[in-house]
Amino acid sequence: MSGSELQRLVEVMDRLRSPGGCPWDAEQTHESLVKYLLEESYEFIDSVDAKDREGMREELGDVLLQVYFHSRIAQDHPTDPFSIEDVARAIADKLIRRHPHVFEGLQVSGTEEIIDNWEEIKAKEKGRTSALDGVALAQPALPLVEKLLYRAEKYKVHVQLTKYQSDKPATEESVGEALASIIAWARDNEIDP
Repeated sequence: MSGSELQRLVEVMDRLRSPGGCPWDAEQTHESLVKYLLEESYEFIDSVDAKDREGMREELGDVLLQVYFHSRIAQDHPTDPFSIEDVARAIADKLIRRHPHVFEGLQVSGTEEIIDNWEEIKAKEKGRTSALDGVALAQPALPLVEKLLYRAEKYKVHVQLTKYQSDKPATEESVGEALASIIAWARDNEIDP
């Protein structure tokens, strides 16, 4: 990959954010753009689910725009700026550190050990000691609970939950109905599910 199209994206965004460019682009902040990052990510997921290759290409472009847009905004920060180059360097360095089986010759028995190594390296890098450290609390409730339960299992933390009782076997439809019922109950009680 020559990078010429990535450089073109940098030049286009620089022009849009510069005086004489687009006022809307120039006014954007991390906070104003977060919803678009989520929206574009969900649109990419929809394209993957639909096996829509053209849609995937388009939506990945929109996600890339969000990554660069946020990096471009960060570049203008008065006290702690960083650029898309810094972002690319940081992710490349992280990939090398977290793949010692590729870059350092570490012997592994399979993908499960690779995942365990990744999590262990990540925990050391971040100074994480708790099952809850680093869980993104801004994510939607269902993925958050799923992540918390995964972490509890990984750290061997016992979580006591009331088991959902039903006289019928669980199906996608019955689980969906149960979740919809719980969400409706939460909304009826003015709780954001």
